[in-house]
Amino acid sequence: MAECIENKNGGVQKTMHKDLPQRKIPVHYCVHDDGRKPAIVYVTVCTDKRKNILCGSNAHRLLLKAWAAANSWMVGRYMIMPDHIHFFCSPDALYPSGLEQWVQYWKAIVSREWSIPEERPLWQKSFWDTQLRSSDRYDEKWNYVLENPVRADLCAKSNDWPWQGELNVLEWC
Repeated sequence: MAECIENKNGGVQKTMHKDLPQRKIPVHYCVHDDGRKPAIVYVTVCTDKRKNILCGSNAHRLLLKAWAAANSWMVGRYMIMPDHIHFFCSPDALYPSGLEQWVQYWKAIVSREWSIPEERPLWQKSFWDTQLRSSDRYDEKWNYVLENPVRADLCAKSNDWPWQGELNVLEWC
């Protein structure tokens, strides 16, 4: 049973009952493609212990290289923050590898080529993913992600943030 408590902004939030076990690892559901529109998944991957190691040209280059090598999924828009990455992806093959295997694969590529051994391990064990159901959700999520560097006081305007881009255009039919 969940309980509701007032948060510091005066709003109400649900919290899980203290006696129930809390989920520590996200559940990854199968990506569904109904054949009429592409499957687009919103993914967040965090660094181990939320280390601020991802913003820089080397990390950016390694991620782009790894995503190109791990080619059973296409990365669309992406945002690299100091301690996490947000991106959208879509299967790039009729029978792509599972999302979990694909993420593990490119994380391993980046980890192997990481030039600062003291920063290893690089990644949290898992990641968060949500399959989008409409083009409105894609635009809504991207607009939220786009403002992350501004909300974190890393830049004044989202377009000034250098660690973002779009590798493939993921469009709804």
